[in-house]
Amino acid sequence: MELLNIKDLDLENKKVFIRCDFNVPMDEHSNISDDRRIRSAIATINYCLDQKCAVILASHLGRPKGEVVEKFSLAPVARRLNHLLKRDVVIAKDVVGEDAIAKAKALKSGEVLLLENLRYEPGETNNDEELSKKLASMAEYYVNDAFGVSHRAHSSVEGITKFFDNKHKAAGFLLSKEIQFFGKIIENPVRPFAAIVGGSKVSGKLEALVNLLPKVDKIFIGGGMAFTFLKQLGYDIGASLVEDDLLGEAQKIMDEAKKLGVKFYLPVDVIAAEKFEADSVIKIVTAQEIPHEWMGLDIGPATVRLYREGLNDVQTVLWNGPMGVYEMDRFARGSSKIANFVADSYATTVVGGGDTADLVQRVGLGEEMTFISTGGGASLELLEGKVLPGVAQLIKE
Repeated sequence: MELLNIKDLDLENKKVFIRCDFNVPMDEHSNISDDRRIRSAIATINYCLDQKCAVILASHLGRPKGEVVEKFSLAPVARRLNHLLKRDVVIAKDVVGEDAIAKAKALKSGEVLLLENLRYEPGETNNDEELSKKLASMAEYYVNDAFGVSHRAHSSVEGITKFFDNKHKAAGFLLSKEIQFFGKIIENPVRPFAAIVGGSKVSGKLEALVNLLPKVDKIFIGGGMAFTFLKQLGYDIGASLVEDDLLGEAQKIMDEAKKLGVKFYLPVDVIAAEKFEADSVIKIVTAQEIPHEWMGLDIGPATVRLYREGLNDVQTVLWNGPMGVYEMDRFARGSSKIANFVADSYATTVVGGGDTADLVQRVGLGEEMTFISTGGGASLELLEGKVLPGVAQLIKE
């Protein structure tokens, strides 16, 4: 899949609208706790500024649901951009209101304007054509560099592209890199190719698992989703998270893996607790014998050893979803140990955004991975074999 290239655009002395993904985590005092998504957009922004462009940046933050909510203001993002770009970043008071339109109109080459939170506008998530038209009217060129929301058919992602022809729109460097990386490892990986798939539910990963099976050599299952497979095998899983309506689908996946010769790994032991609390009593039990009222919240040490052994010869690793409830230290050990092993391997390692990216950053291994995606949901839809709405309009014909 070849995308329209930003370097093919005649940007000099023009206005360019860049859709970014500045949906960053903040603490209770509105301090940005992880600016990776902002830093990831700097290359595209700087490239446009080097072409003597006037740059209009747009992003959402959180889910204000079409209302102006102060805690979701992009003001902290503007301050961080000031620091990273080493130039003033003006923030508009609204999205397509009088202030934003006036500031966009007055913007000169080399200046940067950040619109307020796109989701302050109820039409953004509804892909409202009128909103798309107003956003498009601000600039002569459109660049999508927001991989993390490119699976959403929103006004600033999909709708806006219809107001620019192929000579006036393109993918930014980050979006191009994400699509290129996932395309390469899914279509032409160096083998053996392993997928580590975790997270809480099978339902969220079902299509991805089905699509990955013909492509991988090994699959390692962890997190809450493992218990649906374990229950289908007849194991006692206690009070662990399970999706009873997907037991049949779990069996189909295991049958298909066997048919294709894909090694399918499931936990052999788990860290179980009486309740999901930091001070709960915990113990290591086999995956077949989780006590009646107890729940499995992490993979156990034997599973860590088994998975490490299975990953020893792997040349490409795709990881999407943690191995346990990593947000609580007592149940983060399995994920942490797998992260350290993957980081130390010589394999090409691709982390599929969301919780897995957060986990890898928490344990200080972000720099050790080959590539960390900025989008959890978007990367998952790519793994499902879908063409993302925000990407479809940017494919070179």
